Amino acid sequence: MSSLASSAADETVLVERDGAIATVLLNRPHKLNALTKPMWARLGAVLRELDADESLRCVILRGAGEKAFSPGNDISEFETERANPRQAKDYGRLMHGTLGALRALRHPTIARIHGICVGGGMEIAGLCDLRVCGESSRFGAPIARLGLVMAYPEIEALRDLVGKQTALEILLEGRIFGAAEALDKGIVTRVVEDARVGDEVAETAARVAAGAPLVARWHKKFLRRLEDPAPLSEAEFDEGFACYGTKDFEIGYRAFLAKTEPEFEGR
Repeated sequence: MSSLASSAADETVLVERDGAIATVLLNRPHKLNALTKPMWARLGAVLRELDADESLRCVILRGAGEKAFSPGNDISEFETERANPRQAKDYGRLMHGTLGALRALRHPTIARIHGICVGGGMEIAGLCDLRVCGESSRFGAPIARLGLVMAYPEIEALRDLVGKQTALEILLEGRIFGAAEALDKGIVTRVVEDARVGDEVAETAARVAAGAPLVARWHKKFLRRLEDPAPLSEAEFDEGFACYGTKDFEIGYRAFLAKTEPEFEGR
């Protein structure tokens, strides 16, 4: 794998590329990949760069090492970066911009979760399309113990993921819970043995990348649009049939008839 989208000045968020699959690495293992303000900014820039890459078919997000995906924000920054409402609002805008970039990313995303995945880390993982964790992974949002509120953009994402009642349970109790409960709540989509997480994610990403990339992007777009209760326009409805005019559709059905594997071109 080659390392891309990184600089000598900031190695805390790295991107590795393996063909049509990119892996975004939160690279602060000595702090369990706790997120700092510069990391939020860099992650947002990386996600926007990846969104514009037409050759991509899948993006994996993970934390460095196997102790943690991320425990959320680095609490040691609070005295300098979030010491009052004005600072917190500026920080929040940056953070929410990055979370918005992840939510809007056109390519399919998979969270590869090892160990601790709480607070802001759980928010990042929760915005990924698929979320695979190990049996020893831990989840939660114990921010009430810090006197912190989850702002509107974040709490909306949590509600959309688990529903209002479960979101309240997570926020009011501030309890840390295990992988089986996270699966039951819908926070993760798959739980495997700890030693299998990497292989499971790689195999999942390969299956995703083998599909028609335009179709994956359309499916993500359509599901986001259906979150809006406004009626579909005629143009939006018609887009549901645009795939029949693509080269990939021709490749796909001809390969099916020939009983061969399709090699999609993304056009």
